[in-house]
Amino acid sequence: MDTNHPNTGPALSPILEHEKDQIKTLILSLMLSASPCIQSRLSEVLAVIGKHHFPKSCPSKGLTPKRFFFWRPFQPPSLAKHIKALLVKRLCGEPKVGLLSEDSGSEPEEALDKSFGFGNNFRAKYKLVKKLGRGAKGHVFSGRGRKGELKDQLVAVKIIPKAKMKTSFCIEEVQREVKILKALSGHKHLLKFYEACEDDNNVYIVTELCEGGDLWDRILPRGGMCSEEEAKAIVKQILSVVSFCHLQGIMHRDIKPENILFTSGGEDAEIKLIDFGASDLIRQDDQRFSDIVGTYIYRAPEVLRESYSVEADLWSIGVITYHLLGGDWPFWAPTRSGTFKLVRRCDPNFDDEPWPSVSPEANDFFKRLLNKIEHKRMTAAGALAHRWLQDESHPDPVPLDYLIYRLVNSYLHSNPLRCAAQKALSKALTEDQLVYLKAQFRLLEPNRDGSVSLENFKMALARNTTNIIDESWVSNIPTEMGSLADRKMYFEEFCSAVIHIRHLEADEGWEQIVSTAFEHFQQEGNRVISHQEFCQELDIRGPKALSSVQNCIRNSDGKLNLTGFIKLLHGRIRKSKHYNIKRH
Repeated sequence: MDTNHPNTGPALSPILEHEKDQIKTLILSLMLSASPCIQSRLSEVLAVIGKHHFPKSCPSKGLTPKRFFFWRPFQPPSLAKHIKALLVKRLCGEPKVGLLSEDSGSEPEEALDKSFGFGNNFRAKYKLVKKLGRGAKGHVFSGRGRKGELKDQLVAVKIIPKAKMKTSFCIEEVQREVKILKALSGHKHLLKFYEACEDDNNVYIVTELCEGGDLWDRILPRGGMCSEEEAKAIVKQILSVVSFCHLQGIMHRDIKPENILFTSGGEDAEIKLIDFGASDLIRQDDQRFSDIVGTYIYRAPEVLRESYSVEADLWSIGVITYHLLGGDWPFWAPTRSGTFKLVRRCDPNFDDEPWPSVSPEANDFFKRLLNKIEHKRMTAAGALAHRWLQDESHPDPVPLDYLIYRLVNSYLHSNPLRCAAQKALSKALTEDQLVYLKAQFRLLEPNRDGSVSLENFKMALARNTTNIIDESWVSNIPTEMGSLADRKMYFEEFCSAVIHIRHLEADEGWEQIVSTAFEHFQQEGNRVISHQEFCQELDIRGPKALSSVQNCIRNSDGKLNLTGFIKLLHGRIRKSKHYNIKRH
């Protein structure tokens, strides 16, 4: 027997049925005095040793139901993860490297070419040291380089069994993950990618090793929560890397504490976002996805509706941030279906402790990320400019936002009346809202006269993107902005172009903002317009077109009223393109 092999261990006898019942009873008794977070972990343990049916709770109207378990806010370190790992090991055994895949049934397998063209010298270059974890697609080990630049250096090795690649889509997923990791390597909050190898049995993805544990390891000993200042430091780093990914046209789709690692055990250790196995590229503007992926507790409402895009990543960050400050989930029920019902229908609970003592800025931040209407959610770059995360005396840099390209492109193709409406709206913005716009304009590096042109937009993309952008929708935008090649855009017009009406509607001061904007529009842009012409402006057609704008024009002077002004700001209804993928 190879005693150095990471999977080698003493022979374990199977657990008897009466032992399982005893373990279930013990775990259930622990759940009665545990926090909801640890309850969720313990329920996963129960799932390992057999199904258990929990009594259904009755959600309170409009809010996530209150938890009636008594628990202290600062729990001792949770043993749930370790109990689960030991039970898995005892019940299921440890698979040998080279035979890592679990039995997935006897379904017929396609005749597939599982050769990726990666190097086949993994065992000559690396030695596996210790098993670190196990996921849906494979296992993760720590390893050590045997020779070359990585000799004696610790690395992380993700091992994906080829036996689990049952379809061509599974093979494409692995190819895409390697491509994304390779392209994004170098960002300070992403793992350094070293190489990918393969043999007859497995694919090996070799990356930087983080030794500080994941976000759960960091916060569970503190009761699953932390202070606002600690939460800010973590959330800023998550948003920074997610903003970078979105600018490349990459959606992560599985952001959760287990995929957020710390480089070391130090208090000031940086985080790394890992596991791009569920990620995908957005190849067309306004493309929507329909496959349901990711961990269920972090899924956004639109993911459950099977029509979503990058906004779903921001929902996941909102769930994590809520837990960091509250030690609890914003939406939680004993069953998945119950949790999904709360996600679709209810609002998070901000009434119970500790929320009354949490700053108003933090509460606003959560509400802007956990908005059920995805188009009203902040982008990752926009969230970094939120007043909760910005220190007025030492403001943090805000990264380039993919959204400004989409909005400027839309503005350049808008009619004069809508441009006038957006100009009026820009004059009503507050100083807090201008922080984001000023940061984005600076990133375009304006010319000496304070203007930007198409070349500024192109160069900003070149400075902030990788070569994988060539496969995403973002690379096509500068071509569509061609009309900007022959003219200049100054900051005032830039503000008009980059205003996002949906984001502003989510602001608590929206009614005052739009009222002030309408006054400006009355003075500078409003004009007489017929119902038929207004339908053409909005590109509304069909038998019900005229009836849909009847309440938008004043009878007194034939000009737009406030309702018509808001409808004009929303602009033409753009039909989304769907990219239907079902993962198997």
